[in-house]
Amino acid sequence: MADGAERQLVVFDLANEVYGINIGTVREIIRMQTVTFVPDAPEFVKGVINLRGRVIPVVDLRKRFGLPVTDPTPESRVLVVDIAGNDIGVIVDAVTEVQRIAEASIEPAAALVTTEDSYYIEGIAKVGDRLLILLDLDRALGADVRRAKDSESQAAAA
Repeated sequence: MADGAERQLVVFDLANEVYGINIGTVREIIRMQTVTFVPDAPEFVKGVINLRGRVIPVVDLRKRFGLPVTDPTPESRVLVVDIAGNDIGVIVDAVTEVQRIAEASIEPAAALVTTEDSYYIEGIAKVGDRLLILLDLDRALGADVRRAKDSESQAAAA
């Protein structure tokens, strides 16, 4: 990348860590609302919400990442993101800011701290005195969304 290149991120808290995702994938940020349970959904899918007449699946990011699950707080938010061409709600503990970071401040995710199952970590950014974990939610959730769509298509064809 060219010198001076930047990324604009939506920064959020999850289980006492700070994460960032590309702002281009975020459709909107909404307060927590009632989530309707859907039987036989994957374990990390909390259910669905009605967002201005659209039914949006909601993923509990804590469950998806194998973190302890907690009850929502007044700071909890749902990030509505574009995953594999679908709007998906992602529950986070709090959205803290929108921030620009220099590409030069991003270190690749070291093989020492990632596993085959954490390929969705794009890197670690040094921002002042804190570290920001950069996520690619399309990688983290995209395969699951595509699998669900394939299952829906097969069920509809049957």
